[in-house]
Amino acid sequence: WSCKSLDVISWGKQNGKRRFKCKNCGIYFTAENKSVGLKNKEIWFKKWIIGKQTYEQISAESGYSVSTLQRYFNVMLVKAPKLSYSQNKEVYLLIDGTYFSNEICLVVYRDNVFKQTQLYRITDGEHYEELKEDLENILNLGIKIGGITCDGDKSLLKAIRKVCPKVPVQRCLVHIQRMCKIWLSAYPKSVAGFELREIVCKLHFVDSEVKKQYWIKEFLDWFEKHKDFLNEKSYSLETGRYWYTHKMVRRCFSVIRKALPNMFTFLQNHKIPKTTNGIESFFGHLKGNLNIHRGLTKSRRKKFIQWYLFYKNLKS
Repeated sequence: WSCKSLDVISWGKQNGKRRFKCKNCGIYFTAENKSVGLKNKEIWFKKWIIGKQTYEQISAESGYSVSTLQRYFNVMLVKAPKLSYSQNKEVYLLIDGTYFSNEICLVVYRDNVFKQTQLYRITDGEHYEELKEDLENILNLGIKIGGITCDGDKSLLKAIRKVCPKVPVQRCLVHIQRMCKIWLSAYPKSVAGFELREIVCKLHFVDSEVKKQYWIKEFLDWFEKHKDFLNEKSYSLETGRYWYTHKMVRRCFSVIRKALPNMFTFLQNHKIPKTTNGIESFFGHLKGNLNIHRGLTKSRRKKFIQWYLFYKNLKS
């Protein structure tokens, strides 16, 4: 490496490696295989991304110094891995977005059957035009969408209706149930609120067509009974405006009424998940790993997310 001469002779061993001497300049050196070295370092990089290991832990286990690992990992973070996708097969998508610090929003399109991310977008929010473009790209890649489960974001529902209106859509039941419980509180003050909360709590027990019909009937009967209560209004002398008196109970009713056509799609196809729990759990693990490496810049946090999605697809 010093004078670029090829005139070398074997000169014993050093640290278990064969040592050589250059007859031209007298330098002693050991042979190195850079490709193998880089491959070994990538193993530690993968553990740093998805293994929840810090620089210090990897340094103690690998023998590399912390500064060496940091230099190599920074080089790897600059690269953007290409995510593989499942072409020409039917997928059942879980679509959701999650937010990180530094105004980073990750939108993931994840197949629930094969547990693989088909597409993702790192942006600053869940915007209609971007969601529409993502769905179009998925279809252009030759991926057939058998069903979509989502939390009911208005922009996403609008994009689905525009791009793939015939694809069955399932609203996340856990999301509906959780939000209604928050709005109604643990101990509703009104009889209507108390009864609606009981109906909402039965939602996750619906697992057949018969139970579905019973649940819908109970909900509609509740509406007929408390229709006047829901439509009750109050008047403000200061603003001169009317508003619905029991707005939280009315909000729960409105959410369920609008979601009702897509609340029990999973009963027609068992491959369609009834909740987005799978992708929310995935987000939880990602955030847990990223929090271990606090201090990354905004650009490197984005690259970390990309590498995490890449390695998780390989693992699947």
